[in-house]
Amino acid sequence: MPQANDRAAALLDEYADLTVMTGGDPFRARVYTRAAKAVAGYPRDVSELTPTALQQIPGVGKSIAAKLAEITVSGSFAELDELRADIPDGVRQLTRIPALGPRRALQLYRELGISSPEQLGAAIEAGHLDNLRGFGAKSAEKLLRGLDLLASAGGRVLLNVAAQTAGTVIAAVGAATGCLRIAPAGSLRRAAESVGDVDVLAAAADSAPLMAALTAMPEAADVIAAGPTKTSVRTGTGLQVDLRVVPLDCWGAALQYFTGSQQHNVRIRELAVRQRLKLSEYGLFEVESGERIVSRTEEAVYARLGLAWIPPVLREDTGEVEAARRGELPVLVEETDIRGDLHTHTNLTDGAASLTEMVAAASARGYEYYAITDHAPNLVMQRMTDEKMLMQRDQVRELATLIASEPNATATAVASPAARPMVLLHGTELNIAPDGSVDWPPDFLAGFDVCVASVHSHFDLPRREMTRRFLAACENPYVNVIGHPLTRKIGRRPPVDVDLPELFRACARTGTALEINAHPARLDLPSAHLRAARDAGVKFAIDSDAHATAELDNMQYGVATAQRGWLTADDVITAWPLPRLRQFLRKRE
Repeated sequence: MPQANDRAAALLDEYADLTVMTGGDPFRARVYTRAAKAVAGYPRDVSELTPTALQQIPGVGKSIAAKLAEITVSGSFAELDELRADIPDGVRQLTRIPALGPRRALQLYRELGISSPEQLGAAIEAGHLDNLRGFGAKSAEKLLRGLDLLASAGGRVLLNVAAQTAGTVIAAVGAATGCLRIAPAGSLRRAAESVGDVDVLAAAADSAPLMAALTAMPEAADVIAAGPTKTSVRTGTGLQVDLRVVPLDCWGAALQYFTGSQQHNVRIRELAVRQRLKLSEYGLFEVESGERIVSRTEEAVYARLGLAWIPPVLREDTGEVEAARRGELPVLVEETDIRGDLHTHTNLTDGAASLTEMVAAASARGYEYYAITDHAPNLVMQRMTDEKMLMQRDQVRELATLIASEPNATATAVASPAARPMVLLHGTELNIAPDGSVDWPPDFLAGFDVCVASVHSHFDLPRREMTRRFLAACENPYVNVIGHPLTRKIGRRPPVDVDLPELFRACARTGTALEINAHPARLDLPSAHLRAARDAGVKFAIDSDAHATAELDNMQYGVATAQRGWLTADDVITAWPLPRLRQFLRKRE
C-alpha cells in the first residue's frame, strides 16, 4: 500500500492518542483511530486524491478529509501541531512503551516529572511508582517488560516497511544508467520479522549513476557515507539504506555474501576453507593460485561447495547447510500454493471495507475459497450481535449464489477469475475467554463454516492458566483454527506465556490448526516455533487477518514466515484443495 497512506495514518493515530492524553473526547479519538486504519488499508494513494475522493474512504468525513489534504501539503495538520506543543516530546515517547497508555504517560510526567523511557526505568527501580495512584507492583512489572521490549526493538522496522522502502529504492536506482541487476539483500531478503537496515545490492560497470540516483531520492533525508562500492542514506523516518554495487561477474557471490546471517556465512566460509578455497563478495577463489572459480550465480557458488542452492529464508544456520549437503532441503510452500484465506474482516466490525469489496478483492487474487470471519460479541467494542451475524450469513449466501450463477461476470459482480467460481465461507473470529470458553453456544456455532478462536484480553495469565485456556479452546469441537497464537505485536506486545509443546500436542490430537497470522505486526505463530509444531503433527493456516482490501497482500509475509519455519504446502491447510479443507474443518464429526 502507498507509503503516503502509512504516514497519514500514523499522524491520525497520533492525534487520537494525544486527544486521549489531554483529556479530550474519547469518542472523537476513536473516530480518528478508525479513520487511520481505513487510510492505512486504502489501495489508492491518499496524497493524490481530491477532498471529495478522500471522503469515499470509510470513516473519513469532511473534517478528516481536510486534514489529509493538509498533510499532503505540509506533512502535518494544525490541530495535531497544537496538541504536540502542549505535550513534551519525551511524554509522547513514553507512549511507545507497551502497557503504557497516553493518559498514564501524562500522569507520570505531571506527578513524577518522567519524560523518557530511561527516566521511567530509573523511577521503577527506585520505587517511585509504588504509591502512585493507579500503579502498583504488577504495573511496574509490566512496564519493565515493556521497556525491555522497546529496547529490543531498537531502531528496527517491520518487514513490510522495509520491503516498501526497498521497493522504492530499487525502482529509483534500477532506472539509473548502467544498472544491470538489482535486488534486496540482508535480513530483508531472508524475510526476517523486523529489519534494522535495508540492504540493496546492484550490479553495474560504473557505480556513479546508481549512487547518485540513491542520494537524489526524495526519501534520502541524510547521506551517511558515499563511495564507489557502498553508499548509505537515512530516510526521513530514520531507516538506514545501504546500497552496494559490484561488477556483474561478481553478482552471485555478492548476493550470497550479503544475504546470509552471520552464522550461516561462517558455516559456508568454513566449508570453503576445508576445500582450500576462499569465499568473498567477489567470488570463490583457489587459495594457492588466487584463481576465481565461480562468482556469477549463487547456485554455482553453493554447487562448487557441494551444496544444493539454499533458499534465502533458510540461511540462518538452523540445519540448512547439512540438509543442503544431503539433498534434503524441503520444497517450501510458495504464495502461488495458497488457495484461500480463512481469517478476514469487514466493516461490520473493525474492517475498513464492505463484504462485497473484500470478496471482490479476494476473487481478484484467484482464490479457490475465501472466508469472512468478523469478530464475535465478547469483544464488546465491536458491537457484534446475533442478529448482525445472521444477517451477514444471509448476505454471504446470496453472494455465493451470485458467484455460482454468473461465473463469467466481472470483478464488480465478485466472480472469480479462476477456472471455477470462488467458494465463500462464512466464519467468525471467536474470543477465547480466560477459562477457555468462546462466544456463542454450540447450536449457534454449528452454523459457521469455519471458526477461528483467538485471545484478545487477559494476556498476563500465569503459564498454567494460559495453557489450560488454549487447551480448552482446542477441545471445542467447533474451533478450527487458533488465531495469532502468541497474541504478540512485534515491538509492542510480548507473547503470552503458554506451554507450547503442550499446545502443539493438543492441536495435533484435536485436529485444530495453528494460524500463521500474516499481518506484519504479528507474524504469529513465529517461524522459530513452526518446526517443533510441525514435528508434533500440527497443521497450519496462513491467513492475512485483512481488515482492508489492500491487506490481503499481507499473505506474502505469512508465506515467508512459513518458509522460514521449513513448511511445505502439505503442512498448510490454506494450500489444500477445498474438498480436503472441508474434511479438516469437519472436526466435530
